[in-house]
Amino acid sequence: MGRILLRNAQIFTRDGFRQRDLMILEGRILLNFSEKEREAAADLNMDGFFIVPGFADVHVHLREPGFSYKETIKSGTEAAARGGYTAVCAMPNLSPVPSSLENLRAELSLIERDALIHVYPYGAITKEQRGRGELSDMEDIAPYVCAFSDDGKGMQEESEMRAAMQEAARLKKMIVAHCEDERELRPGGCIHDGEYARAKGHVGINSASEWKQVERDLRLAKETGARYHVCHVSTKESTELIRRAKKEGVLVTAETGPHYLMFTDRFLEEDGSWKMNPPIRSQEDRAALLQGIKDGTIDCIITDHAPHSEEEKSKGLDGSAFGISGLECSFPALYHNLVLRDPESTEERIDRTKEAPRGKGAISLEKLIHLMSVRPREIFSLPGPRYIEEGEEADLAVLDLSPIYRVKSEGFLSMGKSTLFDGMEVRGEVVKTYVGGREVYDRKEGIRRERA
Repeated sequence: MGRILLRNAQIFTRDGFRQRDLMILEGRILLNFSEKEREAAADLNMDGFFIVPGFADVHVHLREPGFSYKETIKSGTEAAARGGYTAVCAMPNLSPVPSSLENLRAELSLIERDALIHVYPYGAITKEQRGRGELSDMEDIAPYVCAFSDDGKGMQEESEMRAAMQEAARLKKMIVAHCEDERELRPGGCIHDGEYARAKGHVGINSASEWKQVERDLRLAKETGARYHVCHVSTKESTELIRRAKKEGVLVTAETGPHYLMFTDRFLEEDGSWKMNPPIRSQEDRAALLQGIKDGTIDCIITDHAPHSEEEKSKGLDGSAFGISGLECSFPALYHNLVLRDPESTEERIDRTKEAPRGKGAISLEKLIHLMSVRPREIFSLPGPRYIEEGEEADLAVLDLSPIYRVKSEGFLSMGKSTLFDGMEVRGEVVKTYVGGREVYDRKEGIRRERA
């Protein structure tokens, strides 16, 4: 693998960014080394660049096995590496559903063969991953999965969620919940039940469908002692419920996505790229989510990378599939729109084709790295560095914060090209991504799959 010296970089430490040289040797980070070791290393000048622990996304859809026309583990992990991610947790809406050891082996085999970065699969909560029915073989698959989820489906019956939490607590695993109470929904809902839906005659998805299930699950988590993680929080009510539960000592953590922090339903267009579940909600909801990431109520930012075919996303708001791609552009979009500006500081829309208004940022760069790298690993007990420290595994992203450009989804490595960020002006670029000290992406040379 060789010895690599990354010189003059700003590295992410427990005390923030500090300019320092670091060396990669045998897949590990060295901060203390001799002049002789320095002279023996391949020397890369990183002056002006920032080196951070590779991003970790705990909510990604890699679509394989079962739906390889949307994405594959190969294409999805290449997209992740380009975006600075060194670890992802793969959701279980697959075929076969990873609800038994036999089914899970199909996914594990593909990961072993094709993954460019670390991939940690989820196990399904229920046998068919439908949010109801018989529980999966949780004990059998527990050693091989990062957590249990029926993502895409909320657990509809309280008794079944209680049983799942009790079993997960016994196995010392986390329940990760897509919260959606189907009894609160009208058929055909496609966007938030707000101003735009009423103006355009669309069936809305109301906020209660999310927060009422969050409320129930928090009560069950308190009752069972289970560790509970809330997927893609989108409403102000959910945020406040989680805040209160944390104060009461419930073992709850939560995530949200970039699109919920940047956009509101005022921005919607008659285009499938605006359709995701949960939907983009109101300005009040966005304000609550922004406050939630500032005060720690919401622990991490995920992409909910959910690629689909072009045909599936070409049927407008009513007919398109739920979900967008995001691995390759989330960091620059977040840096540009949350660190360099505050979405709540202006009434101006974040226009995807115009320069974003400047102002005081909503969060610091250090806070963004905490949300994208540190907390995901802490919550899910993922291997890899939280900070750039001596002896840690060299899972790293090298960032150049200078480039300003527009996202062009047609050039994505992901098979899914539909994204809200297409055409958006963003700032910041991944220069290199290292996994276990091996360079897997370089912005000039692209993906590096050859083994060192």
